[in-house]
Amino acid sequence: MGRIIQILAAVVLVIIFFVITADPDSQPVSKHPSLQDKILEKEKDYYQAPENAYIDKVWKKTPGLYGKKVNVEKSFQNMKKEGEFDEKKLVFDEIPPSTSLKDLSPAPIYKGHGKKKAVSFLINVSWGEEYIPDILQTLNKFNIKANFFIDGAFAQKHKQLVSMIAEDDHIIGSHGYNHPDFSHLNSSTSEENLTKTNEILQAITDDEIEYFAPPSGSFSDVTVQTADKLGMETVLWSVDTIDWKNPTEEVLTHRVTSKLHNGATILMHPTEVTSNSLDELITQIDKDYKIVHFSQLISEKR
Repeated sequence: MGRIIQILAAVVLVIIFFVITADPDSQPVSKHPSLQDKILEKEKDYYQAPENAYIDKVWKKTPGLYGKKVNVEKSFQNMKKEGEFDEKKLVFDEIPPSTSLKDLSPAPIYKGHGKKKAVSFLINVSWGEEYIPDILQTLNKFNIKANFFIDGAFAQKHKQLVSMIAEDDHIIGSHGYNHPDFSHLNSSTSEENLTKTNEILQAITDDEIEYFAPPSGSFSDVTVQTADKLGMETVLWSVDTIDWKNPTEEVLTHRVTSKLHNGATILMHPTEVTSNSLDELITQIDKDYKIVHFSQLISEKR
């Protein structure tokens, strides 16, 4: 009996020793501590701060850009089965900027963010109806969405073409009514012109008109403020095909590809040379840039 008591006493002493020496703040040891440490170590390397929208001296309204940070817990869950760090399995959380385009005072937009490896086609339409079906066919071939800024007078004459453009999910914007020089129009005349155009386009598409491209790129502060009053952004371009001068296909393609940059907006019109060049132009651009519609280009999303 005494022997049993001695053994029990020894067991109790061992239990008491572990209770006394145990760290009350200690956590269970992870099955993959080295993996967690690796993700934590890399977290700062992948962090990208958000960038606010601002008004540039030259390029005016410039979109912001979401930041991003590693979600350590979700990244660990993605990798724990293999137990090894894999960059492709990192999960990121987005960090929105504190200032967006909508927070800025009225100003034109010429291009997207300089870190966004994407470009957008801006197609101004006041004439050239015979080339639009072929342009649409090429865009559809590559599954590309462009932006058509359509003159109100043109839309009245070619409702079916405007409907075709809308049905293919391209963005339709305003190009004013009857191709006026907006830099010479006062506030009331500008508003009347833009309102008339919007009513025509909305009647055909059933969509709100969010963007306005002034004919020939001619505008004033009054123009921009009037468009803003009507809920529209004024859109210009950063790369010009100058297709209305009827260059060769090679010249047009080189003119664009030699001036491409992140966030570029590429101006074109429904001309014969644009229609004939578009396939090759898209092929060349697509090597380095994603071609997106304007809303995506100026979005804060990466």
